[in-house]
Amino acid sequence: MTPDPITKLGVLVSGRGSNLQALIDASPAGQLGSASIGVVLSNVEGAFALERARRANIPTCVVDHHGWPSRDDFDRAVVRELQRHEVDLVCLAGFMRKLGRPLLDAYPSAILNIHPSLLPSFPGLHPQRQALTHGVKVSGATVHLVTEDLDAGPIVVQRTVPVLDGDTEETLAARILHEEHLAYPEAVRMLLKGGRVEGRRWVAWPAPSQNPLA
Repeated sequence: MTPDPITKLGVLVSGRGSNLQALIDASPAGQLGSASIGVVLSNVEGAFALERARRANIPTCVVDHHGWPSRDDFDRAVVRELQRHEVDLVCLAGFMRKLGRPLLDAYPSAILNIHPSLLPSFPGLHPQRQALTHGVKVSGATVHLVTEDLDAGPIVVQRTVPVLDGDTEETLAARILHEEHLAYPEAVRMLLKGGRVEGRRWVAWPAPSQNPLA
């Protein structure tokens, strides 16, 4: 993704939207750079995240995932809504649908997701439970670019938390969630500054003083 002075985010949600709220709060504070949230889209009519968006005067829409002839048809409907709102960068914030080719092709290297573990460790469901079961001493949050493979895209930002001896899934999840709310705006800001994908790595563009071609 190359640097762009004006970027509209499209945030995809299915539930309560605490990471959406972190992005909403970061925008007026200038923590998203020049970006603004252009639309919040949900596949669930009653998702509380939609109410968060309405309170912030952000446009919302619902594209129910039921009743489509295929998953690709649902994805294409989502793409149409995002393009109608002139979205440049897509952020998944608790969106409980696996993305298919129509979305990935429409937004190459421009879809972010956040996961409550230090990927590639503990992808998929119940990552906090996985961390506790494996007895790791450190966990955290990862913001990564979305690919066809689940939780396997290039990592943009990671933030760590200690795993304490008395932790439960709930206490560990709460500690990680605090870091998620910091990591997501940071990742958006980094992508807006520009970067490129090299194999499995996302690499930020060098600062002007470090650019040998400058």
